[in-house]
Amino acid sequence: MAGAASQEKDGGGSGAGHGALRIGILAYPGCFASEVFGVPDLLTMAGHVAGPDAPGYRVSIVSPRRRVTASGGASLDVRSLLEVDVLVVPGFELHPETNLDARLALLAPEIAAIRGQAAAGTAVVSLCVGAFLLAEAGLLDGRRATTSWLHAGELARRCPQADVRPEHLVVTDAGVTTTAAFSAMYDFALDLIRRHNGSRVARATARVALVDDARTSQTPYVDPQLLPQPGREFAQRVMRRLDQNLAERYDLTALSDAFQVSTRTLLRRFAQETGRSPLAHLQTSRIRRARHLLETTERTVAAVATAVGYQDPGTFAALFARHTGHRPSAYRAAFRRTDRSSTQAVPGGTGS
Repeated sequence: MAGAASQEKDGGGSGAGHGALRIGILAYPGCFASEVFGVPDLLTMAGHVAGPDAPGYRVSIVSPRRRVTASGGASLDVRSLLEVDVLVVPGFELHPETNLDARLALLAPEIAAIRGQAAAGTAVVSLCVGAFLLAEAGLLDGRRATTSWLHAGELARRCPQADVRPEHLVVTDAGVTTTAAFSAMYDFALDLIRRHNGSRVARATARVALVDDARTSQTPYVDPQLLPQPGREFAQRVMRRLDQNLAERYDLTALSDAFQVSTRTLLRRFAQETGRSPLAHLQTSRIRRARHLLETTERTVAAVATAVGYQDPGTFAALFARHTGHRPSAYRAAFRRTDRSSTQAVPGGTGS
């Protein structure tokens, strides 16, 4: 992205002035530039869909700093913090090597601004890991919240007073909204459009932008292999054995014998190192394998169930739905990988 970004944009033509919802996007060093502009751009589309007589959106990029460089070296023009109806806090790059304490310490001016805006009655929204700034500002204490499934555990650890819901895409609790990873900014924006302009405009905007307006959970997107692995050597060896024998019947005694420990010792050591049971890990691994088979093969649901160790398709389907939020056939319809032409209908899609 070259050059400096515009400080302010109206979403909705002439309607942006009359009854316009005032939205401030809080820019800060290293924030995701795409999240700074993603919500405003979708609101601009909504304004065109709604028409010039509908209430629109007045969006400003704001900061307590005079200059802000976002991700990728994008230089942003920013305005001073001003009175807004909604303050949106984008996310930032968070990887295992990130010193989160140091990162948040550098953002003390933004965290103070968030706290001040909330105290003034402004609705505050975080996108993705922007939730960590809200947590640091004390806004998540006693509230339900969500963030990227990849970092939900860390958010829960750092903010034990929050009720972190990693399965949700968007959570609003007492004037504070948090969203899941990256593209969930569009789920939030569509919800905002729905509340401000109605369901018809939200649906039409989603179709114009090719955005899914029917998602309800981030659970189907979770890849357990990408989650931080807390296990130590013993648990890792147990997990490896279970993963290599997914189709076999779970036998705790045989598993304990294989590692020359009692069942009680195996359960205790595994729980100490991972926080869960071997059976829970096995179920997660089986579901991960089942998802892959449903996405990439033509096997029947019953055949997939057998391949991952379940003789009863009904039991498998219930467990699969509990883990992913979808029955197996619905999951396949939504996530089936295909080499067919992109001009064909998307499986499970609503069409336009």
